[in-house]
Amino acid sequence: MRTSWLLPLLIVVVAAWPTLAFSDYHLFQLTMVVVYGIAILGLAILTGFNGQISLGHGAFYAIGAYTTAILMTTWDVPYWATLPASALVCAVFGFLIGLPALRLGGLYLALTTFALAVAIPQLLKHKLIDTWTGGVQGLVIDKPEAPFGLPLSPDQWLWLFTLAVGVVLYGLAWNLVHGRIGRAMMAIRDHTLAAEAMGINTAMLKTRTFAVSALYTGIAGSLGAIAVQFVAPDSFSVFVSITLFVGLVAGGAASIGGTIVGALFIEFVPNLADKVSKAAPGAVYGVLLIAMLFLMPQGAGGFIAQQWRWITARLGRSETPAPRGGEPQGVPPLRLREKPGK
Repeated sequence: MRTSWLLPLLIVVVAAWPTLAFSDYHLFQLTMVVVYGIAILGLAILTGFNGQISLGHGAFYAIGAYTTAILMTTWDVPYWATLPASALVCAVFGFLIGLPALRLGGLYLALTTFALAVAIPQLLKHKLIDTWTGGVQGLVIDKPEAPFGLPLSPDQWLWLFTLAVGVVLYGLAWNLVHGRIGRAMMAIRDHTLAAEAMGINTAMLKTRTFAVSALYTGIAGSLGAIAVQFVAPDSFSVFVSITLFVGLVAGGAASIGGTIVGALFIEFVPNLADKVSKAAPGAVYGVLLIAMLFLMPQGAGGFIAQQWRWITARLGRSETPAPRGGEPQGVPPLRLREKPGK
């Protein structure tokens, strides 16, 4: 029986049920889960599938957010039209910043990107661009209304819009990772010299991967700015980069589906930790993170994939027909050969 219709049906259910059942505040939280999932997905493409460690993706998140905020407040560009512009700007920045990745690697590349995350908030406050960025005060954005007169609140419409963008980006990432380019990316991650021996242009592919990763995180920053309705330099401190990296590790570095679990973790676990202990929520958060990594060393995505393989293996063995007549399975029965002439 064909089941190709199950995925679109599941997407419709996931979109429609929260829209009708949840309050605007909970829809805002779900919107931020999708936003963080897209940002972590960009980091997973770079780190999990290409092996380039980045601790500065909060910088691309900030660039995407400010690109949308400036276009909406200064030039009255529609919110949906700012996403391609944000993607292009972040891709260019990612490509230029990815050039040092040709000479750097491992901890040195991580330290370089970390320095970028530290510098971006200070650059956004600089006097040369504060007329655009709003300086320390930041910029305020109006939340978009539902188009075509749809009977939806702004939070309901933004949830549906963000989910639609997320579905498209996740589909593109899935095709990228499971295609020829994805195999080349993972070959570079596993063994760079072997990848070069097979004819892969490692330098160009690593730089392009950095650009694609920045593009994804920049779009997430644009969607996050529209949802929060405010951008300011202090909102994009280095803690944003660390938070995205925590979501990557919690969900599984090389798992596309695990990025959603990582987004759920960084969105809801801090609130849970705050409810458990008002005095030391950071300690509770750290304990929960350590416990999760101890129980699932490969992240939630790796754990789910491992359990799925175990279930399918058990089902496969249970569906194997039992041998008949007490004969061992796979061993033909012993038959005596008749002598010639009889």
